[in-house]
Amino acid sequence: MRGRDIILVLTGLIFGLSALLVHAQEKKAFKIGAVFSVTGKWSALGDPEHKTTVMIAESINRAGGINGFPVQLIVQDDESLESGALGGVEKLMNQDKVLAVIGPSVSGNSLAVKPICEKAKVPMVSCAAAEAIVTPPENSRFVFKTPQLDSHVAMRILEQVKSMGINKIAILTDNLPFGQQGRKQLEQYASGMNIEIVAKEEYGPNATNMTAQLEKIRDSGAGVIVNWSAAPVQTIVAKNMNTLRLKCPLFFSHGFGNPRFIQAVADVGEGIMFPSGRLLAVDVLPRDHFQWKVLQDYKAAYETKYGSAISTFGGHAYDAFWLVLNAIKTKDVTPDMDVESARQLIRDGIEQTKGWVGIAGRFNMSRTDHTGLDKYDSLEMLVITKGGKVVPLQQMK
Repeated sequence: MRGRDIILVLTGLIFGLSALLVHAQEKKAFKIGAVFSVTGKWSALGDPEHKTTVMIAESINRAGGINGFPVQLIVQDDESLESGALGGVEKLMNQDKVLAVIGPSVSGNSLAVKPICEKAKVPMVSCAAAEAIVTPPENSRFVFKTPQLDSHVAMRILEQVKSMGINKIAILTDNLPFGQQGRKQLEQYASGMNIEIVAKEEYGPNATNMTAQLEKIRDSGAGVIVNWSAAPVQTIVAKNMNTLRLKCPLFFSHGFGNPRFIQAVADVGEGIMFPSGRLLAVDVLPRDHFQWKVLQDYKAAYETKYGSAISTFGGHAYDAFWLVLNAIKTKDVTPDMDVESARQLIRDGIEQTKGWVGIAGRFNMSRTDHTGLDKYDSLEMLVITKGGKVVPLQQMK
């Protein structure tokens, strides 16, 4: 064989070996699935969640991966549809063989896919808030969530109402799962705190005017209105109250924690209160606060990369992704493991999370608590001041 032929053969072998090595490296990755409402009516939630997980995956892989292996993030856009979430989860589990699922973005979609993940024993960390996602514990062994509990939010609102010397409230909610779950929690805890619910009104996600509902509330004698929704339509309540010159205090739920929503009511929203994580008020948070660094780092990274403001919804995805990644680390999971064993280890690792500080607060999971957040540790009563700025209510006193 001539020298030139030998070189060609060797070159071919080298390229072939390189291709095999690249292929092997591509196979050795942690496949993590995500289902977000990137488009559709819930994109205000799903878009920042999607962007956050992409940012984390890129950062992790630049730093050498987890346990020495890269992370492959596979995102399904459910288009804000329950059917899209169901199809997306089925594909991620059965075709992509992911080790865990992050999301969905909203409560209805999360409740729809919960039984599938439970049956298949695939860890799912929802970015939605409804407490029913993780209850009862015996039916939620593989399902977790990162937003604060509905019950904790309801209690914080009612405690604040009580401290204001008010004992009659009106509830205004959307007719979607998140709103209905919120209504349920408010009804459950109000009577025990000697607070009377004198009016209950609701609206659909495509409503354009709440005047009729607010006029009924005005005639009910309610001293406070609690508006519970995660949809953009909720901002109409504040605008219609301003038009009607309805001056009673207005509370929103933790589903209001989006700069877009806050900006939408900036000219009429002064005094609106809502319990939420501290991300939206990080600029006025003391530097010695236990969450200051993680909130500042996330805010800086996200706003630098995307040029847009952070939201609590992106924060939910941050917490969900890191809970999965931390479980992979602590349980020494590798991509070479069989999928079922890896999924079980990740589930166990998430459930055993103790003292981890995320965007929502300090997570302490347990067998009976798959949210792991304390009512006071994770929630701050925030208030909108003049010009749409958000600050902790205690700073106003």
